[in-house]
Amino acid sequence: MNTWFKMAGLALAVALNGVAVAASASGTGARLERVYAFNGAMPTGVTVSETGRIFVNFPRWGDDVPYTVAEVAQGRLVPYPDLQTNVADLAHPAKNFISVQSVVADGKGRVWVLDTAAPKFAQPTRGGAKLVAIDLATNKPVKTVVFPDSVILPSTYVNDVRFDFRVGDEGTAYITDSSISGPGGIIVVDLASGNAVRRLSGAKSTSADPAFVPVVEGKPALITRNASGEAGLLTVASDGIALSSDGQTLYFCPLSSRHLYSVPTQLLRDPSISEAELEQAVVDLGEKGASDGLEADANGAVYAGDYEHNAIRKRHADGSWQTLVEDSRVLWPDTLSIGPDGYLYFTANQLHRSAGFNDGQDKRVKPYSLMRVKIDAGPARTY
Repeated sequence: MNTWFKMAGLALAVALNGVAVAASASGTGARLERVYAFNGAMPTGVTVSETGRIFVNFPRWGDDVPYTVAEVAQGRLVPYPDLQTNVADLAHPAKNFISVQSVVADGKGRVWVLDTAAPKFAQPTRGGAKLVAIDLATNKPVKTVVFPDSVILPSTYVNDVRFDFRVGDEGTAYITDSSISGPGGIIVVDLASGNAVRRLSGAKSTSADPAFVPVVEGKPALITRNASGEAGLLTVASDGIALSSDGQTLYFCPLSSRHLYSVPTQLLRDPSISEAELEQAVVDLGEKGASDGLEADANGAVYAGDYEHNAIRKRHADGSWQTLVEDSRVLWPDTLSIGPDGYLYFTANQLHRSAGFNDGQDKRVKPYSLMRVKIDAGPARTY
C-alpha cells in the first residue's frame, strides 16, 4: 500500500469518526457495512472525495428536504456548502440548488453538484439545470455551468455525471438524461466554454427497454396510476454512467433495462460523427441485471447495482461478472462511489416502496442506508 493510499484511508477514518459502521456478512460472504443511517429524506447520490470526505444528496421528489446536498461529518448531516445555497431562488435559477440528483467528487479537489432544476420530475426550470463545482479546500462554489436550452428538453432529467480532465481546456463532462416521458441521451459538456451537445438522443441504448418489467421483492415494481386510476409502468431512460480509467470508454444503462452499453468517448465528442454512425459504434455488453447506478475502478472493472436482487455486481476487465453483495438490506441500490480506502460506497433507498408506486401508500421503512463493501481497488482516474 503506497503512502498516498494510507493517508487517504486515514483521512476517511477521520471523516467517519462518530458515524455508526455496522458490519455483517452478506449473502455472498462479502462484508457489508452500514456507514450512515438516514432518518429524514430519502437520499439518491453519494460521492467520496480523494481525501475521504463523504457527500450525499436528496432530490426534491416529495419528502421534506430542508437541504438537497449534505456532507456526512462527525456522525451527522451538514448542509453543503451551506444552508443558504440549498434554498432555491427561482428568480435567479442559476444561483442556488433547486433539486439535486447527483454529487460527484472529481479527484482534483472539487465536488460537482448536478442540479436537475426539476422537483418532482417537473419540466426543468429554465436556466436552472446546471453543474456547480465546489472547492473542497474553501467549501465555496468556484464554477457554475448552466446547460443551454439546446440540450435541456422539456422532458429532460439530468441524472448522473462523469468527468475527464484529459480532454478540453478545463475538461469534459458526460451526463445521462434519464427522462421518464421523452428521449434519453448522453449530454457532452465542454467545461471551459459551457458548450454542450446531445448524443444518442432517443437511441435504443439510451431508451427504456419496451419489454422490461422490473420485479423487486417478488412483485412487479414501479407501477403507477394516472389521474383516471389506470395502472402503468414507469419507464426510465439512460441513468447509470461510468467512465473507464483511461477515459476512452463510457459505460451507461437505462434504468428500465438489464443491459449494459458502452461507446468510445472520442466518437461522442467528435461533431463530425453522425448519430447513425455513433449508434453503430455502441456496444451492447449483455445483461448485468437491472441497475440504477454504475461506477468504474482504476483496474478496468465496472460495478453495477442489481435492484431486482438486492445486489451489487462487478464486471471484470475480461467481461466476466461476479456478485459482490446479495443481501436483503440492499433495498434499491442507487448511486455507487469508490473511496480512496478501497471501499465501494452506495446508497440503498427503497425507491420502489415509495407512495407513487404503491397506490399512495408509503411503504418505505426508515432508516435508509449508506453502505460500503471492500473491493481493494481505487477509483477510476479523471486526469
